[in-house]
Parts: sequence; C-alpha cells; structure tokens
Amino acid sequence: MTTYLITGVNRGIGAALAAGAAARGHTVIGTTRDGRDGTVPLALDDPARIAAQLTNVPPVDVLINNAGVIRPDADQQTPLNMDWDGFAHTLTVNTIAPLAVAQAVLPRLRESSAPKILTVSSQMAWMGYRKPTQIAYRASKSALNKVMQGLATMLEPAGIPVVLVDPGWVRTDMGGMDAEEDPGEFAAGILDISAGLTLAETGKFFRFSGEEREF
Repeated sequence: MTTYLITGVNRGIGAALAAGAAARGHTVIGTTRDGRDGTVPLALDDPARIAAQLTNVPPVDVLINNAGVIRPDADQQTPLNMDWDGFAHTLTVNTIAPLAVAQAVLPRLRESSAPKILTVSSQMAWMGYRKPTQIAYRASKSALNKVMQGLATMLEPAGIPVVLVDPGWVRTDMGGMDAEEDPGEFAAGILDISAGLTLAETGKFFRFSGEEREF
C-alpha cells in the first residue's frame, strides 16, 4: 500500500485523484485550503508558510502536486492587458508553491523506500504554442516545468524521481464542460504512471496516457 499526499483534493482533478487512489487501496492524505472533510489545511498563496502548514504530515511515498489556479480573467491576462496582481498570484500558486510543498515534504519522502514526486502541468505550457491568450496561466505552467526539471536533477542522486504530467483538457470547473477528458480517466493515468515510475524517467514530461511529450 502506498501513501499519497495530493494537494487540492476538494474538486476536479484532485478529487478524482484522491478517489482513484483510495479505490486502489492506497492511503490518501489530501489538502484543501480550508481543511474540510479531514483534509490538511494548506494555503498556497504564501510559500513561506507552506512548511509550517505541513509540519504534522506523516511519512509519504508519493507527492502529487495538483492544486492550481487559472486566474486572472481571460480578458485580463493578455500581453497587452494584464492584471499584474492576478499574474503574480498565479505564479505563486502554480509555480512557486509546488516547489515549496516538495521541499516541505521531502524529509517525509526520504523515509519511504520508493519516494516519488509527480506534478500536474498543462498542455498549455508547451513552448510550441504561439498564443496570446491566458498568458499568466501558460507562463506559470512553463515555469513550473523548468522548476520541476531542476528539482529532478537535484534529487536524482537521492533516488527520488520527479516528473510532470499533462492532463489534457479535462472536464472540471477550470476546464469547462466542453473539455475532452474525463477527470477519472486522467486520475487513472497518473496513478498508473506513479505505480511504474523509475529513476530512469526522472525529469520527463508525460501525457496522462503514459507517452512522453515535448516540453
């Protein structure tokens, strides 16, 4: 049995991940901003406070950084019309906080015989897209990829693989109901990736279906 720490389990992808892991017989430690339903309260908008919020987390085998935001409003995150506070908040939650969570949980991961870190990125992080829309979100996920790639490099000697996963366009409050992918199918995919993940794959970016994809 594996112990998962999954951030942002109150809805969408996070809720599907928690349900999917539990259905497979694993132990799930979930986080939400308000600590509802027995979850760990974790606010991600102040990275300096993240370690203190995770002080009492027990030993963990797998960390899945899932929580994220897609602010500001679409018409206020273009290169010529940017809500700067919203942009900064998005970078904090989507890029900086996952690294702070990984740092905070690392001592508990080191107690596992098979520690792993997986982070939910986005197809919108791909540098091959020349699009001016939702720039704050796209930039935050591109930066997240680079941050996690660096973390993978530093943790490789310790035998801790770190990978990123592209969920595709998922039917959630964030993705909308017209999206192509079911959150349950994504959850199954990332849990399968987690189960088979080895150090040889560290630093890579995967589609939720398991294929490696370009950064």
